[in-house]
This record gives sequence, structure tokens and C-alpha cells, in this order.
Amino acid sequence: MHNQADVKARTGSVFLDLASLDRDDLDLSALERVCEPLQRFPRTGIDELADRAREAWCVIVNKVVLDRTFFEARPALRLVCVVATGTNNVDLEAAADHGVTVVNCQGYGTDSLAQHVLMLILALARSFPRYQADVAEGAWSRSSQFCLLDHPIREVGGRRLGIVGYGAIGRAVNRLAEAIGMEVVIADRPGASPRAGRMAFDEVVATSDVISLHCPLNAQTRGLFDAHVLQRMQSDALLINTARGGLVDEAALVRALREGWIGGAAVDVVSSEPPAPDNPLLAAGLDNLIVTPHCAWGSREARQRIVDQTTENIEAWLDGRPLRRVVEGCAN
Repeated sequence: MHNQADVKARTGSVFLDLASLDRDDLDLSALERVCEPLQRFPRTGIDELADRAREAWCVIVNKVVLDRTFFEARPALRLVCVVATGTNNVDLEAAADHGVTVVNCQGYGTDSLAQHVLMLILALARSFPRYQADVAEGAWSRSSQFCLLDHPIREVGGRRLGIVGYGAIGRAVNRLAEAIGMEVVIADRPGASPRAGRMAFDEVVATSDVISLHCPLNAQTRGLFDAHVLQRMQSDALLINTARGGLVDEAALVRALREGWIGGAAVDVVSSEPPAPDNPLLAAGLDNLIVTPHCAWGSREARQRIVDQTTENIEAWLDGRPLRRVVEGCAN
């Protein structure tokens, strides 16, 4: 068991990029109590990192990269709290070599993300962005009748939703989709014989009215939805990607939308973030494409869960209890 007083007496704790999580709408009081004193920085650039958290026992981070050099220069460091699930910005091997425990947050954004997926499906199916643009530019005011019906409006009840990746978020999307009357099928891995309760990937691609991606990005899934797969989708099908940008060949997706291989797409993630202005999806200018800025996870409730989980993680570490540990460091 760690001696909380001894650990805290050594040095303070540091949050390196608070602005990536808090928009002045979160309750940080419990986190500040367990970390006291907590030094907070809205953001930390590469050129600023070397002089920050030099003596800290605990570093809280979202996306700032902590490499081996960072750990080598901080002998007092004992705990890194990642306020996200992914830990690819932290050199985990270096953390282990220096006896530093690394913890993360899990499951905090499931509801927020699933609701965002449902919003995107409905927005595309009902041509919401097109109607919103029409109203903004005065088309409704100029209309000869009481309504505008210039763009397709589709009901999604009875339509097939294919889910690719069936973890917690995929299951949450399943529940919401079934609640509005969609038929849900779960894709098995590409090339695999479908297991019980799953459907072959190729069949899901060819028969789904909507496909929603929720799988991790790895060597097997990178570029999974390329031109070959997109061409096998139904011509009015919708593709939703709130998982990882690298799952989709972005140039091929733009071509698919322009040439009518599929009916529409909505993405909350792109291959490199923040994206370059000439990213194919941002530069496309297509009215059957919705791009949101990696915000699906970011409800206030979800962000507060991250703060609360981080507080729990620190309390557990100080008490010597394992909780959401990615790397187990040495005892104090």
C-alpha cells in the first residue's frame, strides 16, 4: 500500500492539457483534492514540455506525447493518468522501465457516442443539412407553398443497420437503432466464417442500408473500407464512421459519394487530426457528406465521467489497489 502523505509530500501533480477536456463546465474539486497541489495548464506544446512536471509524482495527460526522454528526466514520477482510453501517446515500455504506473479511462463516452451515431444516421436519411441550408439562404421564405420537399426524406424503421465492431459502443448503437425500428446485423471479421449471431462481412456490406464502424484501427482494419468495399455497398446506403479515420480510404469515399456508389456518409474522425485544410473529406464540398470534428464523445456528462474516473484511479493507486491500470509501476 502506498503512503499517500509521503507521496504527496515529495512533489506536486500536473495536468498538461486540461483544455482538451474541460471547457470551464466540469467539477474538478475532487480531482484537485486528491492531487493537491495540482498545477493546471490549458495546453502544453513540444517546446514547453521539457520544463513542465519536472518534479511531479503524478502527471495527467490527454494527447501530449510522453516519450522515453520524458520519463528519463523525471525520477520523481510515479503515476501517469491518461484522460482517454487510448494510450498511444505514452511510451508504455519506457514507463515500465522507470517504474511508472500508467492508468486510463474506460467506457466514459459510450452513450454520448452512440447518440451521435443515431443523430448522423437520421440527419443523412432525412437530408437535414440540405434543408437547414435551404432555410438559411431563404428558400423556404420564397416557397410557393407551406413546405419544402426538395430533398429525399427516408424513414429508417425497417432498414438494415450493419455494425462493424461490436464492443460497448457497437452494442449501445444496436440498442438505440432497434428502439427506432431498425433491423441490426453484426459483421464478423472480413474473410472469417460467421460465428453464431454474426453475419459474413461481405454480406453485411452488400445488404445493409446503413453501415456504422466501431472497430479498432490496426494492421487488419486500416483502409478496410476502400474503393473495392465501397463499390459493393448499395447505391443508396449510408456509411457512418465515428471510430478511427484510418478505417476508411478518404479519397475513395469522396469518389464513391460523387459517383453515386453510395448514398451518403458521415464521419466524426479523419486520418490525421486536426486535419489539414486539403483533407479530401473537408475539401469535398458534397451535400451528402457530414463531417463533425471528433466531438461525438464529448458530452459534458462524458467529460465529467473522465474526471471522476481519473480521481478514482489516483485514489486507488495511493491505496495500492489496481484500477484501470495499463502499466504496473513499482511500489513506493
